[in-house]
Amino acid sequence: MFGSLGLPELLIILFIVILVFGASRLPELGKGIGKGIKNFKDATKNSLNDHNEP
Repeated sequence: MFGSLGLPELLIILFIVILVFGASRLPELGKGIGKGIKNFKDATKNSLNDHNEP
């Protein structure tokens, strides 16, 4: 669908994110995304464990 993302594309995306959110909010944004990914992994792991138990 998107093809392969190379370094130039990632730099353009990072530049747009900095323009939209501002450089001072990037650590907050990264922390929030990290917490969201961790919660998603925990939820999927718990869901798989619930289905395997009798």
